[in-house]
Amino acid sequence: MTSWVECRINPASIYGLTSLPVRVGSIVGMTLFDYVLNIVLVGLVILQMRGRRLDRRAIVLPLVLVAWAASHYLRGIPTVGNDLWLVSAGVLAGLAFGVASGVLTRVTLDSDGLPFARATLAAAALWVVGIGGRIGFAQFMAHGGEPVVARFSQEHRLTGQGWVTAIVLMAFVEVVSRTLVLWGRSRSVPDSRPLAVSVG
Repeated sequence: MTSWVECRINPASIYGLTSLPVRVGSIVGMTLFDYVLNIVLVGLVILQMRGRRLDRRAIVLPLVLVAWAASHYLRGIPTVGNDLWLVSAGVLAGLAFGVASGVLTRVTLDSDGLPFARATLAAAALWVVGIGGRIGFAQFMAHGGEPVVARFSQEHRLTGQGWVTAIVLMAFVEVVSRTLVLWGRSRSVPDSRPLAVSVG
């Protein structure tokens, strides 16, 4: 879902990345599908600013998108050097953004007694920052940031696959955690509708 730098790994090094000059591989830019997927994810929350029923489709659709994308993007969890720490940071960041966005979304019952979600400005902002941050990283890499990331990766013993996995998992965890928070809240939302009083 974003760009990354492929660094040469020295198998004899306990640090994962060789201390010799590292050949920086090609930058893998975001494809049209990557942009469309990110726009769809942002659109899901933007639509909720107007309000949307939390029916089965609203809950299942984001999870299906994530499951499908995960099958295309994830190729295991890298553990070379400090990759596992980077991946963990990505997962925690996605969890923080997703849970916060879900908590800041208003969940009530509509006139038919069905759960209804309306994203607040703060919830939408967190979501857009999370998605936009990944797009921003891709653009930074594509427009001169590759040497900076390569140097940082060497200094901190990180690989290109570690960056990819961390950023992809951040996106997936953000979507899943927000969806699960909204689902949980929809199951226990209090009914604030006025009671109908029959006369006679």
